[in-house]
Amino acid sequence: MTAGARRPGALVLADGEVFEGEVAGADPPGGVTAGEVVFNTVMCGYQEVLTDPSYAGQIITFTYPHIGNYGVNEADFESRRPFCRGAVVRDLVRTPSSWRAAGGLEEFLVRHGLSCLTGTDTRRLTRHIRSAGAMVGAFGTAPESDLRAAAVAEPGTDGVDLVATVTCERPYRLATTRADGRSPWRISVVDFGVKTSILRRLAAIAHVEVVPAGGGAAAILARRPHGVLLSNGPGDPAVVHGATEVIEGLLGEVPVFGICLGHQLLGATLGAETFKLPFGHHGGNHPVRHLATGVVEITSQNHNFSVADSGVAGTEVTHRNLNDGTTEGLRSLEVPAFGVQHHPEAGPGPHDSNYLFGTFDVWLRGLHGADADGSRFADDAELLPPADC
Repeated sequence: MTAGARRPGALVLADGEVFEGEVAGADPPGGVTAGEVVFNTVMCGYQEVLTDPSYAGQIITFTYPHIGNYGVNEADFESRRPFCRGAVVRDLVRTPSSWRAAGGLEEFLVRHGLSCLTGTDTRRLTRHIRSAGAMVGAFGTAPESDLRAAAVAEPGTDGVDLVATVTCERPYRLATTRADGRSPWRISVVDFGVKTSILRRLAAIAHVEVVPAGGGAAAILARRPHGVLLSNGPGDPAVVHGATEVIEGLLGEVPVFGICLGHQLLGATLGAETFKLPFGHHGGNHPVRHLATGVVEITSQNHNFSVADSGVAGTEVTHRNLNDGTTEGLRSLEVPAFGVQHHPEAGPGPHDSNYLFGTFDVWLRGLHGADADGSRFADDAELLPPADC
C-alpha cells in the first residue's frame, strides 16, 4: 500500500475535549484508533519513538511541529515493528529530505497499519494533557459520537499486562561487536520490551542473549549468564505477570541492571512501591542529578510509572529527576543490583548516561575477573538479529 489522500478526522479525549485534523497513514478499523494519549518532546528520532515497544497501547503526540522531515530507514528501528496505537502531529511532512531516507514516514505508517492525525493543534493538546493528566482517547474518520464512545470504552494501560504483547517468543543471541570479536561476558537480557539500541550498547561489552519475560529465574540461571539486564517495556509494573518472582530468583546469584520498566520491577522486588505519574516522562531533554557526583545528566525518558521514594531498607537512591524530584535510579546495598529510570542508551536522545553500561561492565569484572568465557551460551539460543525475534 502507499500513502493516499488525507481524510478529515478528529481526536476525542475521554473528558470530551475534541481536536480536529486530518487522518493520514493506514485506515483504522471502523474509522477509529483508541489508546492512552501521551506527549513526547523530542525534536528528532520519531522513528525510534514509534518503534519503541514501551509505547504499546498508547497514542503518541509529538510536540515538535514538523514530523517526517528526514524520512525513515531500516537502521533506526528499535524493535521488529511498532507497538504503539497511532500518532498525532502538527505537520506530517509529505516529502522527506535526507541521504539516509529509504522512504517517507507516511508510507511507513501505511506499511505497519498505523494511523496518524495531522494538522492538529498539538500545543493545545499538550497543554491539556499536562493540566488534566494523561487519559484515553480515540481518533479517526468516524463520527464524533463513535469516537467519544470508543474513548470511553478504551481501558488504557492501567492494570493491563502489556509486556505479554511485546516480549520475544524464544531466546536469541547477538555476538559481541568488539573489534577483536572477544568478550569475557555473557549477559542475558530479560525482554520486557527491549530496544535495539540497548542491545547494541551491550554487544560492545559482551555476548548478549535475549530471553522471554516469562521464562523464570531458574531457566535464566541455567543459561550461565555472568549478568542479567532487565529491559525497558510498556505499561504498569504492578501487573507484569511473574516478573518480581523472576527477579527475586536472580538477586544475589548474578549482577542485575534494570532500565526503565526493568528499574521499576527491580524496585518493586526490593520492596518499593510504584505509582502512575500524572502525564509521564516522554522526551529527550529531562535533567537528572547523579547524587554521588552532583553531575546533572540530560536524559532520554519514556515511562508513565515511577518508583516511590519510600526509603526502603537496604537500598540507596542514586539519581534524582530535577523536574519533579522523582526517583531516577536506585541500587541495592546488599546484593549487586542497580537500576535507572531513564534510558542510558538514548535512541533517540543525549548520551550523557551511556557510562552506566561501563558501570555494569566494572561490576562484572569485579565479581568474575577478566578471564571468563563469554562465548558459550545454552545451545538453544539461536543467533538472530533482533528484528527476527
